[in-house]
Amino acid sequence: MPLLAVRDLEVRYGPIQAVRGVTLSVEQGEIVALLGANGAGKSSLLTACMGLVPHAAGAVEFDGWGAHGQKTEAIVRRGMTLTPEGRRVFPHLTVQENLDIGAAARARAKRNPDTREQMFALFPVLQERRGQAAGTLSGGEQQMLAIARSLMSEPRMLLLDEPSLGLAPNIVDQIFDLIAGLRSRGITILLVEQNVELSLDIADRAYVLAGGRIVLQGKPEELRATGRLEGAYLGGA
Repeated sequence: MPLLAVRDLEVRYGPIQAVRGVTLSVEQGEIVALLGANGAGKSSLLTACMGLVPHAAGAVEFDGWGAHGQKTEAIVRRGMTLTPEGRRVFPHLTVQENLDIGAAARARAKRNPDTREQMFALFPVLQERRGQAAGTLSGGEQQMLAIARSLMSEPRMLLLDEPSLGLAPNIVDQIFDLIAGLRSRGITILLVEQNVELSLDIADRAYVLAGGRIVLQGKPEELRATGRLEGAYLGGA
């Protein structure tokens, strides 16, 4: 049984259909990339998985549990969380306060008091800036904080939405190294990303969306060999 199973998912915003009958799966321990041009429906799929937007049709199961129709807090408590596009840290709160908010969704009895220190060990720059307002951090540091805040809920699965957006190339490399390293910590990842090559470098499998539909899927070497990735980004299949 896959850890995440999405079946025939449809998401609509009024008359606009953003996701059109998407079916995909993510196995325990995998990094799966979800690729596609802007407006392809990638972020809508992630937010639907987290209960942040309603499903027009279809189903989402996390470890066999029906996540569709559930509140986001319940989904987080089950072990799946989202690091949203644009980081969305709380700028006037300190780094440490942002991290503590990330743990709030877990039942108090199940919180690990050592998790924050584990995050500081994983992200040493955040340890150095633990008392600093999040809004004063660099873009790369804010992205690290956003990921660390998600990890404070001790998830089994992390949904990452455009983690390299707006970052300098050397910082992007650091972020992707970090993402690849999370797998060794037992975290399964569904990654939405515009940087195709770096995504395929770390992913076990990938799906390509165009117009709200999956138009390509397979292992990175298979997708590269088809020569069809560019066409999918330009709107073809």
